[in-house]
Amino acid sequence: MEQMIILGINAYHGDSSAAIIKNGRLIAAVEEERFKRIKHWAGFPKEAIEYCLHEANVAFKDIDFIALNRNPKANLYKKIAFTLRNRPNLNFIKSRISNIHKISNIKQVFAEELGISEVNAKIFNVEHHRAHLASSFFVSEFDGAVLVSVDGFGDFTSFMVATGDGNRIRPLYQVNYPHSLGVFYSAFTQFLGFPKYGDEYKVMGLAAFGKPVYTEKLKDVVHLKPGGKFDLNLEYFQHHLKGDQMQWHNTAPTFGRLYSDKLCDLFGPPADAQTEVNSHYKNIAASVQAKYEEALFYILNHAYQLCSRTNLCLSGGCALNSLANGKIRTHTPFQNIYIPSSAHDAGGAIGAAYYVYNQILGAPRNFIMDTSCWGPEFSDREIEAEIKNFDNELAGCKIEYVEDREQLCNRTAKLISEGRIVGWFQGRMEWGPRALGNRSILADPRRENIRDVINTKIKMRELFRPFAPSILEENVGDYFEDGQPEPFMLKVYPIRTDKRKIIPAVTHIDGTGRLQTVSKQGNPLYWQLINTFHSLTGVPVLLNTSFNENEPIVCRPEEALNCFVRTQMDCLVLGNFMIERK
Repeated sequence: MEQMIILGINAYHGDSSAAIIKNGRLIAAVEEERFKRIKHWAGFPKEAIEYCLHEANVAFKDIDFIALNRNPKANLYKKIAFTLRNRPNLNFIKSRISNIHKISNIKQVFAEELGISEVNAKIFNVEHHRAHLASSFFVSEFDGAVLVSVDGFGDFTSFMVATGDGNRIRPLYQVNYPHSLGVFYSAFTQFLGFPKYGDEYKVMGLAAFGKPVYTEKLKDVVHLKPGGKFDLNLEYFQHHLKGDQMQWHNTAPTFGRLYSDKLCDLFGPPADAQTEVNSHYKNIAASVQAKYEEALFYILNHAYQLCSRTNLCLSGGCALNSLANGKIRTHTPFQNIYIPSSAHDAGGAIGAAYYVYNQILGAPRNFIMDTSCWGPEFSDREIEAEIKNFDNELAGCKIEYVEDREQLCNRTAKLISEGRIVGWFQGRMEWGPRALGNRSILADPRRENIRDVINTKIKMRELFRPFAPSILEENVGDYFEDGQPEPFMLKVYPIRTDKRKIIPAVTHIDGTGRLQTVSKQGNPLYWQLINTFHSLTGVPVLLNTSFNENEPIVCRPEEALNCFVRTQMDCLVLGNFMIERK
């Protein structure tokens, strides 16, 4: 059968990425940040594209279609009307025009970046939120579902509700720029002293330490409207007026202050790096989280009323809000929920590709994405060669090749049970923001002090941020009040009261854990390691955090070795190689 090859990309936006599918089957997907080593890198994803082509064993000339998760023509008249009505500053307009120009001339960009003479593949521009919806529905197990995409904004839209049936997505309604739940959450993220793009997860961690005492005040900031919609009181924001610090080209994404002085009048002075995170700011975080959840559940309940379906596919950057995600089943009628491992903008690369394949070309669906392992992997030969390059840095370490995988798991599990912190580098790198057992740092969840040890010796991060539990799928009901499988670590659930003292290192202050279930079929080696730890200790759980230190998750052996050398990790397991500090 003749191959149909589609390359999907998210370009000139946060978390630039690429993905490639053959005849509807995903072959590879990766974020450019993993190669550039700059978090959330925005620009043209050249190295991600080159990896995808290599993994698919095709040349650029073999690509039939290129799908972008942006469409400059989407909502064009609304964009013009907004500009005439609001007259944002000149730098804002220049920034948007420059970004649109790059997307509109993407064939020229491909030719220049990849050094090719011409681009024969047909280009499809897929509207941003349709790409998000496709990234969840077309790779889910559902034949039919309600689809919801919520993020900051893309193609002048911040939110969309649709239905999905077979290979068709039918949008029902949307909310347009400048009203955005993503902007609401990001503005308060800045206000609380976390200025970097993607820092919203810090607010989620901090929220558990406060009480939602400011929800009444927030009623004036976010208004819930009839028909499952919402708007922002724009007096508290300035994103729609100022864009002079917005950067999306070959850099970490940056943007100017999103909130106005009126928000400071409401909540007092904003926090910064020197501000004590006191109860006031903790209560703001809790209130912002509560308000976001109220708005999300209002939207979802209205969507259910329109469609009367219990299957939900959720996507967009806000779909990474694991606190809210874990409450969907108890606060809405939805019972079956699929959120892809890369629900944020990076996932738009997959979404755009599948929108072209299923929706535009009308091909039947033939793929379910039940794993996140779509990135690069490395052979033991490649790993050995890299270890030799670190001879001086690893002087004094014990280095062994352990050929038998059962023995490898036995020895690693024993080290973890003894309180050692282990870097675990195996197989294909994960797709999305979570390390799920292939590029992970692992520790014993029974040891409460291990959190502080990891934070001070390795991660160098805020102490209020929790670590996640990886648990054998078959034991999830024994430890979590909601016993549903969750392979992508995108839902927070209460840990059973009697288990919280057993696994204190992964139990947050509010008694919850950001759940990752591990199945024998989904990740056999990681499952075997946890199962071995279970046999040793009686606990089917490991503490799992991403393999990095204030950088993107490690991709290559070189980066894993660098992280091991510059931190105080006790052991590094690279493929079949074990490196232990003596």
